[in-house]
Amino acid sequence: MEIKSFTLEGEAVRLAPLKLEHLSELYEAGRDESLWLWTTNIIKSKEDMLRYIETALGEAARKLSLPFVTIEKSSGAIIGSTRFGNIDLSNRKTEIGWTWISPKYQRTATNTEAKLLMLSHAFETWNCVRVELKTDVLNEKSRNAILRIGAKEEGILRQHLITDAGRLRDTVYFSIIDSEWMTVKANLKEMLRKVE
Repeated sequence: MEIKSFTLEGEAVRLAPLKLEHLSELYEAGRDESLWLWTTNIIKSKEDMLRYIETALGEAARKLSLPFVTIEKSSGAIIGSTRFGNIDLSNRKTEIGWTWISPKYQRTATNTEAKLLMLSHAFETWNCVRVELKTDVLNEKSRNAILRIGAKEEGILRQHLITDAGRLRDTVYFSIIDSEWMTVKANLKEMLRKVE
């Protein structure tokens, strides 16, 4: 596993390294408050988004994460963000998360293809043995989406995080392991065929 910036590109979406210069477009894409309902962050201003970006870039500098902007290829518009996080070289695992997409682009091919690109990189380039995903226990939409791609629910970490609002969050953990990857990959490709 080599932890360095790169771009992932599919038919509908491009995942490019997050930069400070993306602030204005990312803020515009993330202005819908419903996006932040079940996250640990509250983004209500450009300053909040700047703090979000600076935190992600700080983790990237320490080689703990690789944050991306999600770009709709046909328009070139930045529509959200995602990242590899909790990168663990010695145990060949990573997490895919911190994912959000502007509501206008939800239920399109963009997030499905982004997951396919990231999981392909994790398992086929980095040779990961495990990829983790997690969400707030209350976020039924996200939980169902993670299960739909073929991840396995592992359990709930109680009072796992404290959100910006001060709420104690219980977190549901999911994983995909290397022996499951080819089935998950086929499932994601089939999901993409259905939304085309």
